[in-house]
Amino acid sequence: MNLEHVQAVKARIEEIRRRFVDTAEVGAGGQSSAFDEKLRSARAARPVPCPKDLEPIIAAAAEKYGIPPAIIKSVIRVESGFRRGAVSPVGAQGLMQLMPGTARSLGVDPMDLEQNIDGGVRYLRQQLDRFGSLELALAAYNAGPGSVIRYGGMPPYPETQRYVQEVLRNVENY
Repeated sequence: MNLEHVQAVKARIEEIRRRFVDTAEVGAGGQSSAFDEKLRSARAARPVPCPKDLEPIIAAAAEKYGIPPAIIKSVIRVESGFRRGAVSPVGAQGLMQLMPGTARSLGVDPMDLEQNIDGGVRYLRQQLDRFGSLELALAAYNAGPGSVIRYGGMPPYPETQRYVQEVLRNVENY
């Protein structure tokens, strides 16, 4: 197996694991078990490299929307593991896993590589402008801005809280 195939398999396993977390592993208040924490730490220690051909697309979006490339790469890593053409079980599409309705509202084709990255970064910029913090912008990117508004801050969803932590933890790898 080549490295790209191994990375794709690992990304798929992680996607499945994230979507079907055993509730027995999550303690009171959405706290992860020691196993989950060790798994996330090990995963963060092994960065998935950003494909070289994506670097100029990410750099252009970073400059256009004022978001550091490391944050964009981390979002892409957590969202799709850099798998082009990725489609989640709930229908999110492309590297930045845009939902079809979000892609339509942004006027982008979510399966077009450059449009997906531009749309995803633009959407993240909108959330940053709306909520004023990277943590809340990431929560809105994951759970939707309505959830952040409804809860007046970070939604109480363990998946969203883990998502935000994982993106922030992976920024240092890029």
